[in-house]
Amino acid sequence: MGKFKKLLKALKIIIRKPYMLNLVIDENENWKSTVVEKYDLPNGLPQIQLNELFPNFSEHLESFSFLGGGSLPTDIALLKSLCKKFENTSYFEIGTWRGESVFNVANVAKECFTLNLSKKQIEELGFGKKYADAHFFFSKNLPNVTQLEGDSRTFSYAALNKKFDVIFIDGNHVYDFVKSDTQKVFEHLIHENSIVVWHDYAYTPESLRFEVMNAILDGVPKKFHSNLYHVANTMCAIFVRGNFKSNEFDALANPKCTYELNLKVKQF
Repeated sequence: MGKFKKLLKALKIIIRKPYMLNLVIDENENWKSTVVEKYDLPNGLPQIQLNELFPNFSEHLESFSFLGGGSLPTDIALLKSLCKKFENTSYFEIGTWRGESVFNVANVAKECFTLNLSKKQIEELGFGKKYADAHFFFSKNLPNVTQLEGDSRTFSYAALNKKFDVIFIDGNHVYDFVKSDTQKVFEHLIHENSIVVWHDYAYTPESLRFEVMNAILDGVPKKFHSNLYHVANTMCAIFVRGNFKSNEFDALANPKCTYELNLKVKQF
């Protein structure tokens, strides 16, 4: 089920049965306890600022719809800026939804590959034709985007016989899926300088999603755990090599920076 549909369903349930909200809170707390027990990270991954990754950070998004179930502007700006770090960037994405992330990335990457369930598979899962047709809306006609179809758990990544510079994991956010996607990416798709980004590591930039965090830590080889960070002001975690200044995440801390925004309506 897509994130937006899940959100609507959850809101309806909570309105009818407010006590159900406690179950959501308790579940995240249970995952947090697991993370603390296994990895001693009660405050999540070390937090890194965007301007630590990119001195004088400045980015332009060609399109942002402000619709449900997608990324934050800072999430997409992160991906786009990461792709600029490489020459002739190869980008791989698991979980495409409307294709808004790859639409923006495709402007700076040489080639982009996306992996998502086919529309037929989506309909067979009972989500309906309208929901299935919403996928790839932004990215379907881009010449440098190759749309791969299949289940990320069973897809043959090895058959691609290719390594990627920037990889975005944004598929199903249940523990087993995130762990599987992560393991396969690190086994088949990364090279010595690859950067990996996970979406929905946090519910919001100030609220961590410990189920996803646990899956990341279990899926990433332990030798790389020191290269994992939470990117401030985003819902993303990142694997990146290098020496960076970081801080402990504090949900109630005052912002270290703000962002200048210019909005303009465009017909798509």
